[in-house]
Amino acid sequence: MPSLNPLLRPLPLFLTAALLRLTLLLYGIYQDAHSALKYTDIDYLVFTDAARLVSRGQSPYDRDTYRYTPLLAWILVPTALHPALFSLGKVLFALADLLAGWFILKLLRGRAGKEEEGMTAERAGAFAALWLWNPMVATISTRGSSEGLLGVLTMGLLWAAEKRRFGLAAAVLGLGVHFKIYPFIYALAIVWWMDDERLGVRRISKSTSSPLSVVVQFFSRERIIFAVQSLATFMSLNVLMYIIYGQPFLIHTFFHHVTRLDHRHNFSPYNTLLYLTSAEPSTSSLHAESLAFIPQLLLSCVLIPLVVAKKDLATSMMAQTFAFVTFNKVCTSQYFLWYMVFLPLYLPGSSLLRNPKLGISALVLWIATQAAWLQQGYRLEFLGVSTFFPGLWLSTLAFFLTNCWILGIVIGDGASTFEGPASSEKGRAK
Repeated sequence: MPSLNPLLRPLPLFLTAALLRLTLLLYGIYQDAHSALKYTDIDYLVFTDAARLVSRGQSPYDRDTYRYTPLLAWILVPTALHPALFSLGKVLFALADLLAGWFILKLLRGRAGKEEEGMTAERAGAFAALWLWNPMVATISTRGSSEGLLGVLTMGLLWAAEKRRFGLAAAVLGLGVHFKIYPFIYALAIVWWMDDERLGVRRISKSTSSPLSVVVQFFSRERIIFAVQSLATFMSLNVLMYIIYGQPFLIHTFFHHVTRLDHRHNFSPYNTLLYLTSAEPSTSSLHAESLAFIPQLLLSCVLIPLVVAKKDLATSMMAQTFAFVTFNKVCTSQYFLWYMVFLPLYLPGSSLLRNPKLGISALVLWIATQAAWLQQGYRLEFLGVSTFFPGLWLSTLAFFLTNCWILGIVIGDGASTFEGPASSEKGRAK
């Protein structure tokens, strides 16, 4: 088989990805200085304002709309030391993209457990490029969004789990959930995936297969240690932050996300309902949109991992994240990166790649329905035209149904005998 593009080898692959981000960083500085429409994301201004407060010994929550862990403000303190260092956080987020890409490449090369049994360097590079060379990923990080840090944490978690480094995986999971709540959905998937056969553990078999014995066998030493260590990491960070910042830490980092009514830039089907709720405040604590978490968590935390995780952990995490974002009551384009980071691991053996017509149809529909929403959203938020009904409502439903259809494909692939890119490579070699 002829060699693939030399640019897909590790060194040129990462150099190209770094050059893309450097170009966007420099362009962003130019646009911010010469245009009324700023390149820098408003979230980055929130992050750096909070970091400035921390550098003065104040609470990051003294900055309105700071809804994140203090760790993020601590990390960005250098941006407050000198105006020339203002963009240092963007550089950090861009480097996080690259590190996530490195984990993706390692996972693709070693999914079968041994490097020589995984993909070739060029083929793995072709799939890793879906993240590393993705202009959407690079733009979001260089505008100052911290989603790249989540990419590192989720890929690091998957890498540690597949390498059977469960102590490290537990620590990364605890840190990830503290940093952003949603990675907790991976806990059951990893625990369910950690069976004796996969861990290579031989236990004394019992003659009885009573429900009690099955339950006892499920709570293996490895699973218990993983659960305890991840919970200990999560709680230790929370206790530390609570001691330092008190109740504002709990309110802004966790409780806010339960009651938030953000409707701007929101692709969720709950968008219009959130707008109406925010426009007409109610004394009741229970709203219809507050029940959104029921189908969201049922799918992402329970049903998908039970069906998919034992067959392919990466595909399970991809499907779980896709379901969590799709059914979340607040869904912005930044959230798409949460599942896009898994695409290079899911696609090699997927039906979307085996059936090009299906794959192209899914991509075209995903882009087209998103573009339709953005056109309606632009008219609403920039031109002041009331497009809530029927324009924005119909485009929201179209995008939601498209995502549900794609989610069904991903779950179907994971529930089949699909075993990931490594097995796909072996089959291709025969």
